[in-house]
This record gives sequence, structure tokens and C-alpha cells, in this order.
Amino acid sequence: MSAEPIIQPIDPPDLYSSAAYEQNLYGRPLQACSKDLHAGADRSGYCRLSIADLGVHGVCAQMTEAFLSYTLSQGNDLLTPRPDFRFPGLKPGDFWCVCAGRWQQALDAGVAPPVNPEATSYGVLATLFASDLNRHLIRPSRVPPSGEPKR
Repeated sequence: MSAEPIIQPIDPPDLYSSAAYEQNLYGRPLQACSKDLHAGADRSGYCRLSIADLGVHGVCAQMTEAFLSYTLSQGNDLLTPRPDFRFPGLKPGDFWCVCAGRWQQALDAGVAPPVNPEATSYGVLATLFASDLNRHLIRPSRVPPSGEPKR
């Protein structure tokens, strides 16, 4: 069973609309990406977009070794814990809210991580193509309610 496909809206959504804050890629209520790891620009566990999030941290992605290595090579160390920013450091299998632009760069480099569509903000469809996201969706049965990967 594959994940339900994402449909590209005719008009791009407003990055800072209530839909970008409250809805997922299916237009349903946004689910938590990872509460235990304090994901999201506001560290709520949700990949909500808001005017305060200039990085567009709306993509709930499951970390892979390839993506973590790639983003480190681009100057963004997601591996090292930074307690001063409530950042635990990530490992493969963790879920985290990544910037839409970084996800696109990783896609272009061939290392885009899998995406949880239920926990990814609808607003990322303003900058990402549904067809690209559809090739990287995690089936809902693989994502437990807490947002943490099944071990």
C-alpha cells in the first residue's frame, strides 16, 4: 500500500496562511512530526509555518544517513546536539522538520529524505512540487502516532 498521492494546488498556498499553520499536505489537520525531539521552528513537535519561521521548516522528513551527511556538507550540522537551542542531534530514523529549500536541494542532489505527508505543512506546496513529494512519501502505516519511527 502506498501513501495517498498529494495533489498540486492550482494556486500556490500562502506560506503564512492558517492552512500553512494548521493543515497537512492533504488539507487535513497537521499531525505531530516529532514531539520527543522538539521538532519544528517553534519546537512544538509540529512542522507549522508562520511568519516567525523564515526558514520554512515545513517538511516532516525521516532522517537518513545520506541526508544527514549531505546537509552537514552544506554547513548545517544536524548530528551534533545543541542543548542551548533545545536541539538533541539527529540520527537516521528520527523525524525532523526540515526547510523546504534544503529538502529541494537534497532532492536535486539525489538524497532527499522520506516525507511524512500527515505531518508536513500544506504551505510547502508554495515552493515544492507535489510530484516530487509523491516520490518520497512514507506510507502512513510506517509512521506511529507519536511521530517516532517504528524500531
